[in-house]
Amino acid sequence: MTARTPASSTRTALVIGGGIAGMVVAMALHKAGIEARVYEAYDSRPSDRGGSRLGGGMTIAPNGQQALEAIDAAETVSAIGTPVTALGLRSWTGRHLAQLAPPADLPTTRFVWRTELHEAITAEAERREIPIHRGKRLLDATDTGAGVTARFSDGSLAKADILIGADGLRSTVRSLIDPSAPKPHYAGMLTFTARVQKTELPSTEGVLYMCYGKRAYFGYQIFDDGSAAWFANLPHREPMTQAEVQAVGAGEWLKRLGEAFTDDRTPAPDLLADTAPEDLVTTGPTETMPPVHTWSRGRMILIGDAAHAMSPTSGQGVSLASEGAVELARCLRDLPHGKAFKAYESLRRPRVDRILKHTTATPTATSAAARTAAPKPAGPFSRALRDALLPVATKVGGGGGAVWGAWQFEHRIDWDERVE
Repeated sequence: MTARTPASSTRTALVIGGGIAGMVVAMALHKAGIEARVYEAYDSRPSDRGGSRLGGGMTIAPNGQQALEAIDAAETVSAIGTPVTALGLRSWTGRHLAQLAPPADLPTTRFVWRTELHEAITAEAERREIPIHRGKRLLDATDTGAGVTARFSDGSLAKADILIGADGLRSTVRSLIDPSAPKPHYAGMLTFTARVQKTELPSTEGVLYMCYGKRAYFGYQIFDDGSAAWFANLPHREPMTQAEVQAVGAGEWLKRLGEAFTDDRTPAPDLLADTAPEDLVTTGPTETMPPVHTWSRGRMILIGDAAHAMSPTSGQGVSLASEGAVELARCLRDLPHGKAFKAYESLRRPRVDRILKHTTATPTATSAAARTAAPKPAGPFSRALRDALLPVATKVGGGGGAVWGAWQFEHRIDWDERVE
């Protein structure tokens, strides 16, 4: 892999946030010939911070894998991910409603554990000799006109030509760019996930199922080796902090989840019964993010969740963040930072806005799974209407499944194409 010397005046970048988006943008900048240094608030890797070894589960869509391929990092996902061949939708009665298959000519969607993906991406960034500074919590940043100076809670300073905020839903950089920027809102749900070490249930043969439970939502995939992964969105009227959720205890939450799914004729009750308390991950209160209207100011810019947080069930969070990271690096490679930031927004906003709108729309063929993020399960009439319409909308009843979000997935980035 040969890095290209950038044509623009940007030579150095501070990346605030050492999550997946931060590591991907650092690698993309490195390939573009721009020196990137990552500054992470935590002083250790996620796997060393206690709690679950695996973290929550997620899917990496074909478009996300293609973005990683553009910077020669797609192997990080394919090496650890489990194929997801289709998305299945079921009612609380166990009725099969739809099966949506991704386009056959694209990379297969992969299920990964967040911590495993983070570890793999971080290891790849380290292999490329990208500096990663931990224990660096950003306090503020000063745009001097000729560059940016960041100040951290330990009293240290860092300087570069630009600063990139990859610091997630509660971004400090976002508030520095726009003090009036919106903040995340509690969505009325608590989210849980777990890896089941062993179940007697049959393999789903690559299908990831989403179940519209009577009282809550449940997603699961059973793997060929007899292990399984599941997640649940449990409606909860009052907001709770992550610490408050964890203080309740895994055993108590498994009991409450069991009660929520007791009437459902899906694998949810069995998978919950097969889950050991130590394998339950309380991924915490689900939050939504209003549109962020200002992505950049001066020499500072946002990417990933800091700019556009997706619904957890959209399946596009990491994939869109990876796309944006690669596109930003291309823009900075070919243009001065001011023009690069404008070009980046013109490339990204229409696509991001369309996907955000799609995943919050009324359920149809490809947005149905995203509605599992709704805080309140449907009532009897709405359930009956949905269960009647979904098979028709997806043409399952006529034989063959619908294509699962083809327009979202068919998005290739030509790394060598010049940005004008």
